[in-house]
Amino acid sequence: MEMNVIDIKKDDGVEFVIGQGNFSIFTVDDLAKTLLTCVAGIKVGVAMNEAKPKLTRVSGNDERLKNLAANAALQIGAGHIFVIMMRGAFPINVLNSIKEHPAVCTVYGASENPFQVIVVKTDLGNSVIGIVDGTSAEKIEDKSMKRERRELLEKIGYKVE
Repeated sequence: MEMNVIDIKKDDGVEFVIGQGNFSIFTVDDLAKTLLTCVAGIKVGVAMNEAKPKLTRVSGNDERLKNLAANAALQIGAGHIFVIMMRGAFPINVLNSIKEHPAVCTVYGASENPFQVIVVKTDLGNSVIGIVDGTSAEKIEDKSMKRERRELLEKIGYKVE
């Protein structure tokens, strides 16, 4: 076995979701349609690797995001993984719809942070064994940090109390 860490390349402000499913020929388009119905005005690129015929399928409504998703999926190389790149929505707006899709087996992670995918290569192919979502925590928030966090949530439209 060989282990690799894949740095996901994406533009600033692009949200990223990675998961695994099956039936790629259908799921890649269906996930794109699902995302487009979750949030008005969302821009998406969806890519999904297919084990046979060993290619990355792509769908969405934004060429840049489709290219980013396709390149990430191809670089990861694991069969039946999907990569979603999106603007105009947060993962919290779309994750339940993604997870409820009948062909989705799991969601590994979703973030706008710097993102790495840990991939193991065997003689059969690649497998995602984990993710690194952003940097490591170094301290516990204090009262002023908590206030700042809640002010940010309200600024972007989420009422906490």
